[in-house]
Amino acid sequence: MVCVIAMPLISKAQTSFQLGVLPSININKPLPKDWSLNFKAESRQSLFKENFSYDYLLTDISLGGAKKIGINTTLAIAYLMRIDNNSISNRAIQQLSFVRRFQGFRLSHRIAADQTFKNEENTEIRIRYRLSSEIPLQGQTLDPKEFFLKLNNEYLNAFEGETYDLEIRFAAFAGYALSAKGKLEIGLEYRLDSFIDNGARNRLWISINIYQAI
Repeated sequence: MVCVIAMPLISKAQTSFQLGVLPSININKPLPKDWSLNFKAESRQSLFKENFSYDYLLTDISLGGAKKIGINTTLAIAYLMRIDNNSISNRAIQQLSFVRRFQGFRLSHRIAADQTFKNEENTEIRIRYRLSSEIPLQGQTLDPKEFFLKLNNEYLNAFEGETYDLEIRFAAFAGYALSAKGKLEIGLEYRLDSFIDNGARNRLWISINIYQAI
């Protein structure tokens, strides 16, 4: 669906393209009374932009807490610190997620808001919606030592001062359940933004994600 939306937008404006890698690690700690803590570290590195060359871009480090408020519904808040070559910015995150389980796959909805604070710049406010599906490849449910597919589609509305931008993301991952508490995912994530008032920016990330519960 994202390709159908993106193609006419790309064709109308001058575009830029970037290829990079996006490794991350997620550590989740369950707590009593349906609470949990989550730590995430993610690094963004460019491999191609106009020509092939390596460039370190930034690292995100976040810590959040979540509370299960229903059978399939979770409310979470988090703090994220973004570190790049020139500065450090701070982000507050609030999100609501709910999961529906169908025969043969799981469908997740996430509605989130975040606020990024930078020195001497306007606060950036984003409203996000993500639809995600997880599909086991060896049965009706995902068990340890089995493979799965995951598909994501996300829309981010960004407001900063008097400016507005929309970012569209689509991702496809092949995953493997290392154990009952760990997963490994490898895939591609495509991001399109800056197409409303400027030349469209196209970014393709090679994502490697590790999830571990402790």
